[in-house]
Amino acid sequence: MTLSGNCRTTAMGILPHTDVEAAIKLAMTMDIPFWPQLPKVSFYEDMYVQVTENFPGIRIDEENKKILFNTEKFFEELNDFAMIMEDDETYHLSPKYSAVYRRWLEEDLSPYHAVRGQSIGPISFGLKISDENKKPIIYNNEVKDFLYDFIARKTNYQYRELTAKNPNAFMWVDEPGLEFLFGSFTGYSSERARGDFQQFLDGLEGPKGVHLCGNPDWSFLLKEVKLDILSFDAFSTGRVFTRYVEEIKAFLEQGKILAWGIVPTLTEEQASENIDTMVNRLEEFWDYLDSHGIDKKLILRQAWLAPSRCCLVNADGAATVEKAYEILNGVADRLKEKYNLGD
Repeated sequence: MTLSGNCRTTAMGILPHTDVEAAIKLAMTMDIPFWPQLPKVSFYEDMYVQVTENFPGIRIDEENKKILFNTEKFFEELNDFAMIMEDDETYHLSPKYSAVYRRWLEEDLSPYHAVRGQSIGPISFGLKISDENKKPIIYNNEVKDFLYDFIARKTNYQYRELTAKNPNAFMWVDEPGLEFLFGSFTGYSSERARGDFQQFLDGLEGPKGVHLCGNPDWSFLLKEVKLDILSFDAFSTGRVFTRYVEEIKAFLEQGKILAWGIVPTLTEEQASENIDTMVNRLEEFWDYLDSHGIDKKLILRQAWLAPSRCCLVNADGAATVEKAYEILNGVADRLKEKYNLGD
């Protein structure tokens, strides 16, 4: 793994913009740029819709903004899918499913330390998409097994596309559903879910990253699965997260990256924050870990910085989110200067 921390900036894929060029310009202000997912531009730019291309049994109802899955259709179309499943082009993200991604690939991505792509993860997709009986498809073992393999292939195809633009490209999967993974799911035990997710990660090429905004089983993500990058909402969950001292220490000592989502993107939360308050909040987290045996130099060496989460609900459209990026870059500059962080 050639990625390093040093308080470089990156961000989640989803942006509230309706202007494609403005969104791309904003994404490119990060040390590690990414391609924007813009659901307000088109339903096909939604991260759940984007992964459905060529998925058997699925139909997109663009007018009503719904993803429809039918079990009978799934098995009917599975035979035809078997004829194309080994063709790499089956897993590409076409202009119909993301014109923004195709536009972003026209940018010169070679000068950056790294670039990032993303996909919705199989757990979150499987929990959100339901069959004709309103049952999440993750509870259907045959569909679930197909789903994990399908998203892994999709993720790997995108990773290969990005490495052609920058050899330090990587992917992370957005997994908000991990917060609910270890509940009492009928027909999907916690033990089986853990094993399935690890097997999924094992099938991914390149550095393996997970992003989520909730408060899951941190021990599982830091210690039990093989991750290279963990991106989380430090603004909301940092005090809980930093209590997992031993797990964090082991994670960082293996050269892995924590992306600290520190700058709020919700207007009400951001109103009382600035560069100073954000730097102080991060320093409090890091000083706590340092006082419990994790050298602050190690924390900094393995740290990326990011906004706390995606946000599509602000009344001011993209203004608060753009302000968050401005604050984020200010926080990063302050810390890089203070700790003399280079490449």
